[in-house]
Amino acid sequence: MTKIRDDQSLTIVIVSYNVRDELTACLRSVIGHTDPFPTDVVVVDNASHDGTAQMVASEWPGVRMIEAGDNLGFARANNLGIRATESEYILLLNPDTLVPPGAIPALVRGLATHPDAAVAGPRLIDEAGYPELSFGWSIGPFGELRQKIVGDLYNRRVRVVVRRVDRWAREPGPRQWVSGACLLIRRADLEAVGLLDERYFMYTEDVDLCLSIRKRGRGVLFVPQSEILHLRGRSAQRNPHTERLRRRSQLAYYEKHHPLWVPALRLYLRLTGRGPSG
Repeated sequence: MTKIRDDQSLTIVIVSYNVRDELTACLRSVIGHTDPFPTDVVVVDNASHDGTAQMVASEWPGVRMIEAGDNLGFARANNLGIRATESEYILLLNPDTLVPPGAIPALVRGLATHPDAAVAGPRLIDEAGYPELSFGWSIGPFGELRQKIVGDLYNRRVRVVVRRVDRWAREPGPRQWVSGACLLIRRADLEAVGLLDERYFMYTEDVDLCLSIRKRGRGVLFVPQSEILHLRGRSAQRNPHTERLRRRSQLAYYEKHHPLWVPALRLYLRLTGRGPSG
């Protein structure tokens, strides 16, 4: 088994946009709970107008604040934080998460013990204690269909599907992707793929990153020993453009990885009134 060094450095990058209250709770759950790994916390603020930058400066002087000056989106803002740091490991963490003590060290150890893996994600649970489908099949016509069917049945709490998802969410091991809501990655691997692809303003960048990692022959792990509460979608609910941004990222992913399917996807989105400009 690979020996885990306690001096392996970690940077936690949190991108914020008008989520001051959620960010406060997130920082409170993270700060001081990453021992024994030396940790820096970086908040990249996408020009929030709710006093986020002032709150961090006054209440969390040990947190590095990077003011983006504009709403750069998720991928570009994360890259800004990543480039400003030098740690061996990087944890991308959403501000709408709450991290129990021990969860981050468990995630680091889970990745550190697998030298063939580059990425690790924890078990994410919602406020009711149900696990999220925070991993799955790579985006494509059939993978998306499968993920949608399972997700819809799970959200309706169909008992057999709930049991299946719960079992999946307790089984550690390789996955095709893990959620960017809490994603740990080795810096060397992240730099080898050119960081996050900035064509994705919001959504899908995590799936794209994991695919790029796997194309290099490196692994993506699910580590359910680490469990994190995800108050999913609170910031997205405040954004009237969420669905448009989601579809724009979906198209960008298909143009990059499945170009032959792009006309069919555009037609489907147009017929269903869910096109990125609609």
